[in-house]
Amino acid sequence: MQVNQATPYAALTPDAILNAVDSIGLVTDGHQLALNSYENRVFQVGLDDGSFVVVKFYRPHRWSDAQILEEHRFIAELAEREIPAVPALEVDGRTLHSFDGFRFAVFKRAGGRAPNMDDGAVRQWLGRFLGRIHAVGRAQPYVERPALDIATFGIEPRRFLIEGHWLSADLRTVYAGVSQQALDFIADRYDRGAYHSLRLHGDCHEGNVLWTDSVNNIGPHFVDFDDSRMGPAVQDFWMLLGAGRAEQTERLADLLDGYEDFAEFDRRELALIEPLRTLRLLHYSAWIARRWDDPAFPAAFSWFNTPRYWEERILELREQISAMQEETLIV
Repeated sequence: MQVNQATPYAALTPDAILNAVDSIGLVTDGHQLALNSYENRVFQVGLDDGSFVVVKFYRPHRWSDAQILEEHRFIAELAEREIPAVPALEVDGRTLHSFDGFRFAVFKRAGGRAPNMDDGAVRQWLGRFLGRIHAVGRAQPYVERPALDIATFGIEPRRFLIEGHWLSADLRTVYAGVSQQALDFIADRYDRGAYHSLRLHGDCHEGNVLWTDSVNNIGPHFVDFDDSRMGPAVQDFWMLLGAGRAEQTERLADLLDGYEDFAEFDRRELALIEPLRTLRLLHYSAWIARRWDDPAFPAAFSWFNTPRYWEERILELREQISAMQEETLIV
């Protein structure tokens, strides 16, 4: 079946979801629940033995098979070392499957809640596991997956937005100037800093770290490595730091206290926190714009592409320019 790139999930009906899982020999019981995901489509599906699995249908044309499998192998490496990441299940020797034009993977269901980031012991615990993840991530590079860098997360998204005429003429001029100024500061901070590129989680925020209190499985586990790329270690820290310099310093100190039990951390990377935050903001707007033909996006992001939206993004970038001129966090 040829998948329509503008509306890639139009044919992903409830029957198609169950039939896809059945096609690899897992017998479904008809139960399914859509989980929160916009880039891919993710469902909890019941099996006839009373258990549940999580099924991820990959967005067509985003990652190649080789790139998806490279992510699967990284997570499998982590699981083999008893690091709490959730690997894709291997069925008949494969972790990536296809059905009616859709590629999908199946994962063991792993429930939990967001970690209590106000607890220093929890932060240290997370830091220890991040250190172990990065120790594995340093062992070898990704070959197929791209890097998180200025070109892919800043320059190209900015060009896409400006050349795509998403902004009115007056706001486009202002956005072009402010975003270029932001990129200039980012480049300067990258030139001043130093980092070693490694395989990362890539999107390590509290929603992708699930905490369980089960006697047999207490602690965190890491999910959704879909944005895993090569990049600086600090990328997997900054989204966990909260707001305000005092809170960020306190959280970072605890995370690094646990992290450095298992991996070295170059403090010069701390200069990249605000540049990485700025790159994410640039990339995020372009991500929504690229997906605008997908019916799920106008429904979920109805405020996108209004004059107020772009005015807020311009203000946000100006604030980030100021933030990048402040002193780096010291721990």
